[in-house]
Amino acid sequence: MNVIVQFFNTVFFNPILNLLIGFYTLFTFLKIPGAFGFSIIGLTLFIRAILHPFFKQQMNTAQKMQEIKPHLDKLQDKHKKDPKKLQEEQLKLYQEMGINPASGCLFMIIQMPVFIALYQVLGKFLDGHLVKTIHDINSVLYFSFLKLKAIDPWFFGINLVTTPEKAGNMLYFIVPVITAILQYFQVQSSVATTSVTPETKEIQKKDGEEKKDTGGDFQKAMNTQMKYIFPLMIGWFSMRMPVGLSLYWNIFSLFSIMQGRSLKKKK
Repeated sequence: MNVIVQFFNTVFFNPILNLLIGFYTLFTFLKIPGAFGFSIIGLTLFIRAILHPFFKQQMNTAQKMQEIKPHLDKLQDKHKKDPKKLQEEQLKLYQEMGINPASGCLFMIIQMPVFIALYQVLGKFLDGHLVKTIHDINSVLYFSFLKLKAIDPWFFGINLVTTPEKAGNMLYFIVPVITAILQYFQVQSSVATTSVTPETKEIQKKDGEEKKDTGGDFQKAMNTQMKYIFPLMIGWFSMRMPVGLSLYWNIFSLFSIMQGRSLKKKK
């Protein structure tokens, strides 16, 4: 377990902490108000730029999966009594189309360790022992000029290292609402819409009767859950997370929305 923790700290926690403090040192030197908040925004943009290829791949995979859906429906009907053959034919179709179904999850999988590391970074400020926190942070900084004497967590009247639940202030309660709304639009911009194309209708016809599109119904149900339930969950969790983490999540969502719509327009 210690080896795993050490690996996580070396690969994720320490680099993210150094980047965050690096931005904070720069913005403090430039005497920019709310330097800690802008440091989180700077870190978010940096991480978003690195993860952009994975996000683009996710969008392309979703688009291709939508395009081959009629063929998948046909295979489902043809081999419904032979699951093994169905799986083989589906894999063959994926290979022909250059699709890796697992690649659609890469964006979320890679993002999660970063999110957890940032949560741990901000969580250090929640224990109430500021002197110890500063000491712990300084002990893992790569360069001496980054070492902190103090840190100002306020950003336009909001303490970024507290939670809306602990703050008990209406201004803080707005944060989870904004987080849920942005998450809704992010999911809406990234989830492929499910529609029945003429080709799909033709495939669904059998002996003059049109079969029920159970696959499409399942996809619609999944999309509905992603659009409504997931944003509500994120909004609920943000009530108990440091506001700075919600700031990271919201900036990340904004760029996902913009990039998702941009990629869709190009298709």
